[in-house]
Amino acid sequence: MMMRYTFFFLVVLLGINCSMMAQPRALVFQSDFGLKDGAVSEMKGVAFGVSPDLKMFDVTHEIPAYNIWEASYRLFQAAPYWPAGTVFVSIVDPGVGSARKSVVLKTKSGHYFVSPDNGTLTLVAERLGIDEVREIDEAVNRLKNSEKSYTFHGRDVYAYTGARLASGVISFEQVGPRLSPQVVQIDYQKPVIENGVIKGNIPVLDIQYGNIWTNIDQTTFQKLGARLNDKLHITIYKNKQAVFEGDVPYANTFSAVPVGQNMAYLNSLLNFSLAINQGSFSEKYKVYSGAEWSIAVMKSR
Repeated sequence: MMMRYTFFFLVVLLGINCSMMAQPRALVFQSDFGLKDGAVSEMKGVAFGVSPDLKMFDVTHEIPAYNIWEASYRLFQAAPYWPAGTVFVSIVDPGVGSARKSVVLKTKSGHYFVSPDNGTLTLVAERLGIDEVREIDEAVNRLKNSEKSYTFHGRDVYAYTGARLASGVISFEQVGPRLSPQVVQIDYQKPVIENGVIKGNIPVLDIQYGNIWTNIDQTTFQKLGARLNDKLHITIYKNKQAVFEGDVPYANTFSAVPVGQNMAYLNSLLNFSLAINQGSFSEKYKVYSGAEWSIAVMKSR
């Protein structure tokens, strides 16, 4: 009798484990399509057609049109908070139909990124590490009867491939041929400190409020030795041409300075940032974001 019950529980446990293993991965979309038309719905419809059990989510569909850099940053921002195995489909593809490769990047963290290899993968490749890159074989991984469509690879190739990978219809090896472990990189100023000056990039704005977010992390910033209420000398460049220069106090919170005053602080990602209390630093000084924007920070003399 005991052997019967033992066998029964083993079968139940095995069934639970198999069921858990069979669960599809999350499929997460981002694009520059916006939500004014049906493009996003078409992609999700294709994915649902692959597997109605897929759980689908969004990073954003409000990437500025053609802005590959911001697509790269939003993946960098969001991906670490998703579990290993998550499949991201990112479509910001001004070169659709050209010779740029369609790839799936598997990072060392176990995340998958389905995207044109046009620079979109720059920051996740750096942050999460490249495990392997495969080119999508469109002879296999393309929506049936879509061959005559040349301008919507997001639907016909990327959403379809991402859904097949996330649902387990195909393995990563079945995506297509293995490529060298590298992706197209966008050049930008990485955070460094030299002779008491920190240099960095402005990857994105806190767009709702016009705050300036940099890639200068807390560890790098602390090497400056700045304390709360210290004045910092800031120079901001676009394509190496100075756009803003001035002194700002370093504070913990916006309320630490009067309304309308400039300030420096560490944002929610613990990166060095600039703001105006209840105002837009970006709008006032015409400072924006992208690979071409850089910043230098030093203690005021």
